[in-house]
Amino acid sequence: MTLLPNGTEALINDAKIRDYLLNPDNAQNGGKARRFTQYGFDQADWVHLASALKNHPLTNQIATTAMSPHGTKYVVRCNMSTPDQRNPCMVSIWIVENGQIIPRFVTAH
Repeated sequence: MTLLPNGTEALINDAKIRDYLLNPDNAQNGGKARRFTQYGFDQADWVHLASALKNHPLTNQIATTAMSPHGTKYVVRCNMSTPDQRNPCMVSIWIVENGQIIPRFVTAH
C-alpha cells in the first residue's frame, strides 16, 4: 500500500476547512458543504473534519500522482471516518510543493 509521503506531518489550513469546505454560504465550494454536513460534519465543530481529513491519507492509499509546475499532487481515495459512521469513499487532494517534503491539503470531495 502506497501512502502519502510524510503524511503524518501533513498540513491543513484551518480556514480552508471552516470557511470553504464547511461554509454553506461559500458559492465557490460547489456544494461541498452540503455533502460534508450530510455525513454529520458541522462548521461550528470544523476540527472534526480537519481531523478526518488529516487521517484520510494515513489509512488510504494514493490513487493517482501527478507532477505540476508547483510540485507533486497526490489524490487519495476511499473510506473517511465521519461523525455518522457511514464512512463514505471520499477524495482528498494533497500537494508536496517543489523544494518541500511536507504535504499540504488542497481540497476534498
